[in-house]
Amino acid sequence: MAHAPQAIRTSVAVAAWVLYDWAYGAFTTVVTTFVFATYFTQAVAPDPVQGAVLWAWMQAAAGIAIALLSVPLGAVADRGGRRRVMLAVTTALMAACTLLLWTVRPVAADMARALWLVGIGTVAFEVGTVFYNAMLPDLAPPRRLGRLSMLGWGAGYAGGLICLGLCLVVLVFPKPPPFGLDAARAEPVRATALLAGLWLAAFAWPAPLLVPEGVRRAPWRRALGEGMGDLRAVLAAAWHRPALRRFLLARLLFMDGLTTLFAFGGIYAAGQFGLSAQEVLIFGIGLNVAAGLGALGFAFIEDRIGARATVLLSLLALIGIASALLCVHRRASFWVLGHALGLFVGPAQAASRSLLAHMAPAGARAAYFGLFALSGRITGFIGPAALGAATAAFASQRAGMAVIVVLLAAGAAALLGVPSPAPQSGAAGTPDDEAEPDQLRRQQQQRQQRLEA
Repeated sequence: MAHAPQAIRTSVAVAAWVLYDWAYGAFTTVVTTFVFATYFTQAVAPDPVQGAVLWAWMQAAAGIAIALLSVPLGAVADRGGRRRVMLAVTTALMAACTLLLWTVRPVAADMARALWLVGIGTVAFEVGTVFYNAMLPDLAPPRRLGRLSMLGWGAGYAGGLICLGLCLVVLVFPKPPPFGLDAARAEPVRATALLAGLWLAAFAWPAPLLVPEGVRRAPWRRALGEGMGDLRAVLAAAWHRPALRRFLLARLLFMDGLTTLFAFGGIYAAGQFGLSAQEVLIFGIGLNVAAGLGALGFAFIEDRIGARATVLLSLLALIGIASALLCVHRRASFWVLGHALGLFVGPAQAASRSLLAHMAPAGARAAYFGLFALSGRITGFIGPAALGAATAAFASQRAGMAVIVVLLAAGAAALLGVPSPAPQSGAAGTPDDEAEPDQLRRQQQQRQQRLEA
């Protein structure tokens, strides 16, 4: 009975952590993938091709900002004990940018505002996940990390599904539009940004309040100085860990492909198959159902076959299905293959998160998840830029989307050289990988002793 309060606190923290995934699913589905991306290219930009090119360059610029910010801020959060505060700040910024998208009218004069708001919101989203992901290893034992990571990712897709469904049923479909919204000014579609922003505000707050920090708080100035010192040590240590280096390279490649797929999936559906905004919403709902089912289904499979094998299996399936999608021209084939694609998107992402959670030492998790975010964004401009260039050069969205298959295949090839983590261990399965967490712990103990002296 003495352990009951701790068990209750842990359960509340886990629930709050999973709920955050549920909350930010609204941003990825409504803003960056299905609703607002399609609205921008179809109604705000002068034409769909030019809209796709501008959207690609905005995503590329956001990728550069994320690459510059994620690792340093992660190191400062580790040293300062302020993961929760920094998660709250980035989440508030993401929600504010989402709400302000309501002001983007279907006129070319509002293009710059739309791109700035989505770009800043995307940076806040990606940097916030650094602090959020770093909380994962404190919430479950190593043998259960995969299950919890998949559960969170499944909740994210479920949250995106519910939010998309509400956008469709409450705002987009009703004729006449509800709440006095003017369809001629695209207000029903623009109002989906209000719903997504309120969704974020309503469901994201428990994580910054209820998930334990795990690190004692330090003054900001000291946290900055020591965090930068830790950052240099983490970067040097990561470079000398072959398994981690290969994994980050693999993730750099396949996440570039997945990020590009998310950013342009709705645009491709509208441009190549003539899906209306309403049909893109319906497709997005079905895709989120498939993705949520895939993540939940792999929650138990990953614990049996391992995180690395789960990522590889998912990537191979994504490569095959995405290749087929480039070849089909019938709507029915697109719908079937598109939803099949969703089954493997969640497992690829969630298993890569739990794989790094096994590798990251306890004292530098946010910095390592900064590297995790960096690996998904440092070349994040290449996929959108290559897609935009290919789309403009060939005047064909199919030519641009072929970039995604190449990136997924390159990531899978790089991952073949990554050994699986040792069972029930936070260290990677090589002697070199086992030494570094102890080294970081000794450095932390030495700093603490100097402070106490």
